[in-house]
Amino acid sequence: MLNRLRNLITPPTAPARGAAGVTRSPRNVPPAIEQRAALLAGKHITYTLKRSNKRRSIGLRIDDRGLTVSMPLRASESWLRSVLEDKAHWVVEKLDGWCARKPEVPRWVEGETLRFMGEPLTLRVRPSLFAADTQQRGRELFVFVADATDVAAIERDVMRWYRQQAAQLFPQRVAHYAALMNVNPREVKLSSAKTQWGSCTARGTVRLNEQLMRLPLRVIDYVVVHELAHLREMNHSTAFWLVVKSACPDYLSRRRELKAVAL
Repeated sequence: MLNRLRNLITPPTAPARGAAGVTRSPRNVPPAIEQRAALLAGKHITYTLKRSNKRRSIGLRIDDRGLTVSMPLRASESWLRSVLEDKAHWVVEKLDGWCARKPEVPRWVEGETLRFMGEPLTLRVRPSLFAADTQQRGRELFVFVADATDVAAIERDVMRWYRQQAAQLFPQRVAHYAALMNVNPREVKLSSAKTQWGSCTARGTVRLNEQLMRLPLRVIDYVVVHELAHLREMNHSTAFWLVVKSACPDYLSRRRELKAVAL
């Protein structure tokens, strides 16, 4: 009864309406993120569409997860189609490039080929009741585990071995090039980052990805020089690349070689 009296005195608030008199409803707001597909340059491409009221233009990004399209919250479908059609060949080319760069995923089994400093290394798995360190013998890497089918244990031991090799090599290469470049890094740390081969802070901490141990020494050295150059130029300006070139004259070819590999 009390609620009826209140309604007679104060009518219920009417739902909000837009400028055209259309009731605003959550159903009128497009989803912030959705998966879509489109035919681009003759290929069916799936992509992630992200909407944001902070954007003023449509942007395309391609990485190891594929194509991501970011657009203003209420951008029109015709604008989206126009951008995708205009960039169709670029999208297909970049996606094909990422597919070619996908790293080989080891199977962690007897006879598998691994990469160590750019050279093939054959994995040898040996059952052992006693703990033993992983050992390199020529072009073979011997891992000793209780169960030869335990791929998790094999992977753990191999990756521990890679880290041990990196912990020895990286400080040596940093010291060598630091002297040539007249810089003084504070410390060298190993990194397991998923998207960066290396980094350098203004305080002089150089981080190098342990996965670099798969690559040839000339590529490892390029990353070392690149990071040390940031101790002279904390940017990627022309001056920065001149510093890189002073210690690594053929850095462009090494850089291309690195870009052909995915983490």
